[in-house]
Amino acid sequence: MTIQTKPKLPMRVKNELKFRELTVKSKQTVAGCFHRIVFTSPDLVGFSSQGFDDHVKVFFPPENGDFARPSVTDDGIVWGEGLRPISRDYTPLSFDAARNELTLDFYIHDGGVASSWADNAAVGDTLLIGGPRGSLVIPTDYAFQLYICDESGLPAVRRRLLSLPEHISPVVLVNSHHAQTHEYLSEFEHARVEWLDTPSIASNLRTLEFPETDYFVWITGEGHDVKQLSDELLENRGLDGDYVRAVAYWHNK
Repeated sequence: MTIQTKPKLPMRVKNELKFRELTVKSKQTVAGCFHRIVFTSPDLVGFSSQGFDDHVKVFFPPENGDFARPSVTDDGIVWGEGLRPISRDYTPLSFDAARNELTLDFYIHDGGVASSWADNAAVGDTLLIGGPRGSLVIPTDYAFQLYICDESGLPAVRRRLLSLPEHISPVVLVNSHHAQTHEYLSEFEHARVEWLDTPSIASNLRTLEFPETDYFVWITGEGHDVKQLSDELLENRGLDGDYVRAVAYWHNK
């Protein structure tokens, strides 16, 4: 009996869970709405991030700098005594193994613990990260590729666009809340980038032409929006769920 398998399926890769203390090496503002921070640390030896939408958990120290620290044991993660730090998930924008440097882009917005930390971060400041626990390695050579996100997903999209072959012309639909954000992807002339709002993206999906095979779709952003958009593609447009990745990056409360 011949077992048929689908071509070019994404592949999951596991990583050893490790917590690392990082030091800020440099900081710059990008497109007026992101802080790009380069971290360095000898703890970054062995760091691995193979998926463009991987996440590290970033632990932000309280103002007094004193907080409980986690460790990995045979029984799982064990926390020390003290206050647990607030954490957020962030996409590794790039990693330079030769220099032991990890770069993260922090979206600047009001009221966010991560944004506030990044606003005030200075060279020499430290924080703790964990992971990524694993990666979803997605082939780069799908003939048709569609990426949908808001500002929270732009670093992952940027990382993806940097990895694509030159002959691929992806479609990127961004739910944009600030005009200055448009500069963030301005260098990618091979991509068709549109800066829209939620209703316009939904309308676009109802008319966008998809090939029967050899496509990949990635959707992220606010949870309700992500579900509506993915339902449109899977239920109404009949796309194959193995080639549609929809992940909520945040939720309206």
